[in-house]
Amino acid sequence: MLFGEDIEPAAAPAEWKIPVQAGAKKNPFAGDPQHAKAGKKLFERHCAACHGKDGEGMGKAVSLRTDRIKKTRQGELFWFLRNGKSREGMPAWSRLPDPQIWQLVTFLQHTQNE
Repeated sequence: MLFGEDIEPAAAPAEWKIPVQAGAKKNPFAGDPQHAKAGKKLFERHCAACHGKDGEGMGKAVSLRTDRIKKTRQGELFWFLRNGKSREGMPAWSRLPDPQIWQLVTFLQHTQNE
């Protein structure tokens, strides 16, 4: 359950090519507003330049306020943020510690409920 909303998680889009076991990872911060707030700060620092301050997307950077993000398993979002997709302009954030990536995941899924 994410922020009081029961969401049936879906597999990440096939083009993301995420290992099956990645989807099984659980977000230790899921549903925690304080970690969502920390994730927002990280988003503003690392992501907003491409995805926009509100996450609606800019240029070739996609909107992050979609059902695609809302329904993707948290472990898959974690994997995607850590590994990126450089051919499409999405950098890998492997230099960020795991807790910060989980905070970004928490924020991304939290913003879907606003």
